[in-house]
Amino acid sequence: MSTLESNHQRLPIIDALRGFALVSIILLHNIEHFDFYFFPEELPEWLKSVDKNVWTSMFFLFGGKSYAIFSLLFGFTFYIQLNNHKTIGSNFNIRFIWRMIVLFALGMINSMFYEGDILSYFGLLGLSLLLVYQLNNTAILITAIILLLQPVSWIHIVHLLNHPDQPVAEKISHSYFIKLHTYLSDPSFYQLVKGNVINGRLGVAYWTWENGRFFQAPALFMLGMLAGRIGLFKTSEWNRIFWKRVLIISSILFLPLFYLSISLKETVHQQNLLLDLTLILSSLSNIAFTAILIAFFILLYQQAVVEHILSYLIPLGRMSLTNYFIQSILGSFIYYGYGLALYKNTGASYSLLIGITLVYFQLIFSTWWLKNHLQGPLEKLWHKATWLGSENSNKKP
Repeated sequence: MSTLESNHQRLPIIDALRGFALVSIILLHNIEHFDFYFFPEELPEWLKSVDKNVWTSMFFLFGGKSYAIFSLLFGFTFYIQLNNHKTIGSNFNIRFIWRMIVLFALGMINSMFYEGDILSYFGLLGLSLLLVYQLNNTAILITAIILLLQPVSWIHIVHLLNHPDQPVAEKISHSYFIKLHTYLSDPSFYQLVKGNVINGRLGVAYWTWENGRFFQAPALFMLGMLAGRIGLFKTSEWNRIFWKRVLIISSILFLPLFYLSISLKETVHQQNLLLDLTLILSSLSNIAFTAILIAFFILLYQQAVVEHILSYLIPLGRMSLTNYFIQSILGSFIYYGYGLALYKNTGASYSLLIGITLVYFQLIFSTWWLKNHLQGPLEKLWHKATWLGSENSNKKP
């Protein structure tokens, strides 16, 4: 076994946490029909009421948080890879750039089925880690905080305070999203792919910018890298106390941030200003709630009985790339026009049950696959592509 292999030690809690994030993403994608927002009218009123509660509850719990957990763990993985290569005196920079190019390409393939793919953006925005990884911990933390505060929105707010009569700008993403129904409901798979790649990708790109993700994601990458440096995911008494404090502080911060984000419209009447302030506060409240979820998960995982239960998520986490692709392919076939077109008949409740079923079968598949393989099929492909032309391409990850 090479030095690189011996240094690469997987933390089960990381795979379990990644599996948890993946499960919540799959469930959310199902209740929203993989971005095909359609609410059947023929359902009984009682079921519509249940659907509304399911929708509200799921998005409150996981909307914007699941992706944030993935982002944090993405940065943590970068630290592990970089640290392993530093240990053996190897420069990982060029390989990491190529690795992100491969991830971007995989994301573009995935977006043929599901235009809301995040892999391509991780591949693009992940390069930001190369700009900061040589900074000290304090500098990285300050950079991440600045990005989380949405600096462009604050600049825009200052501008609006000096120009209060500026007309409200229409969100560009809307002009793309209004076209979704045309090709998502079309029975032609070709029309789906064409629409997703040409129209959907642009729409999601603008939506990502309009919702502050271009700043939030790199910030979370940096925090994940920082967590790796400090060793926050290792089991120790100091870490247990740290995560308890995170849980308490995040809970205290979340409540006022969330309340302010939903009550701004009652006090701020300048529409442009309202949009920017809402973006900042909702983004921060989501980060606070994400911290609650992570801290709560880690503290629970340290309890022997709960750890045994949560460890069932590990196979999903170890094959998160493969499973993310699988949910996109199956989800598009289940809900879109080229497949079963169940968007016509399923509200949030039925779709949640479908999502739970998909999670169950993906868990069975992942567990079976990993009994005979070290990685999932796409994880292996990504590894080989990363080390193309190197002797590492045929070694264990």
